[in-house]
Amino acid sequence: MTLEGFTDAHTPPVVAILRGVRPSEVLDIGRALLDGGIRVIEVPLNSPESLESIARLGSAFGEQALIGAGTVTTSAEVSELAGAGARLVVSPHCDAALIRCVVARGLECLPGFLSASEAFAAVAAGATQLKLFPAASVGPGYLRALREVLPSTVGVWAVGGAGAHDLPRWLEAGAAGIGVGGALFRPGDSPQVVRDRALALQALWRGQVECR
Repeated sequence: MTLEGFTDAHTPPVVAILRGVRPSEVLDIGRALLDGGIRVIEVPLNSPESLESIARLGSAFGEQALIGAGTVTTSAEVSELAGAGARLVVSPHCDAALIRCVVARGLECLPGFLSASEAFAAVAAGATQLKLFPAASVGPGYLRALREVLPSTVGVWAVGGAGAHDLPRWLEAGAAGIGVGGALFRPGDSPQVVRDRALALQALWRGQVECR
């Protein structure tokens, strides 16, 4: 199932970014996110033993959530991720060769971009979902302008400073969703805290949907 398939009409369009999570806690944090309604989970590769965390999440929740890695920069890392069972590959940049590698393996690709040139280069390489990064540095108005020229079939996710406080503004600007890191999880947070934050974000999103 694709990224959009895990963020349907009943599920918040949110990628939970678990930077710094440890394998010993990742299953409890993953369950807390699922209980809070979030079904896309990214473990950045600069987290402790990230491949182990990804493998554990995929084994436990792979049927319920889209599990993957962030901060992916090389084809060798893509190969390791495929072996660990990851299905989502998130990059901070636009690298056409890396995108083609991810697509060739049948994985969901979410490459980063900032300029229109990078966005179109990513689409030409095979990406159907893009990550506007760092989103907070340009704002929803920038995305709104880009949406006028990008193909309507391409989803754009706002990541980097985007959070629950401005989710409505990003959605109104044409974002497919947002990536949320510290506003959902910080190292040391308990599963209950993560669950409460996820539920609060879900409630905000539902209020936005109902107002449309």
